[in-house]
Amino acid sequence: GVFLYNHLQQKVRNAEALAQKYKQQQEALSAQLQVVYEHRSRLERSLQKERGEHKKTKEDFLVYKLEAQEALNKEKQDSMNRYGALSSQHKILKNQHDDVKKQLLDLQLQHNSLKLEHRKSLESHGQRLAQLQQEKDSEVTNLQDTVFKLREESKLLRKAHQEVHSQLLSAQAQMEEFRQLKEALQKMPGLR
Repeated sequence: GVFLYNHLQQKVRNAEALAQKYKQQQEALSAQLQVVYEHRSRLERSLQKERGEHKKTKEDFLVYKLEAQEALNKEKQDSMNRYGALSSQHKILKNQHDDVKKQLLDLQLQHNSLKLEHRKSLESHGQRLAQLQQEKDSEVTNLQDTVFKLREESKLLRKAHQEVHSQLLSAQAQMEEFRQLKEALQKMPGLR
């Protein structure tokens, strides 16, 4: 009985030691569990905060996306308007270019025609000038002959003029003599 009693006491002590060990393990686990709960609580608060920030970021992103889409649509519309204006201007400039090209072609044809006409006119003027030169040379020769004849005639006229002048002087002298003679005769009483 003593042996059994000792054996049972030994078992009780072992059981108490094991219970004490389990109790310490339970307390350690409770402490760890408390730490885990606190850590979880912090994580939940952090997660809640992150969700709030994520929601705000998502809303901001949606607003930004909407504004960016509107700006893109406006830019696209402006680009289309600019493209339309540039396209119209391009058509106008192309038409003007075609008109200028046609005018240039017409002017080139007109220039070639005028060039040919100018060449013909130069040839005609050259022939006319040669003809006029011949006529002028002939006329100059005739005029030189006429001048020579007129000079000869002038010499004859000067000579005749001198003769007439001499005769006039002679006649004046005779008139003076006749006048003096007349006066002398008038002064003679017998003849009166």
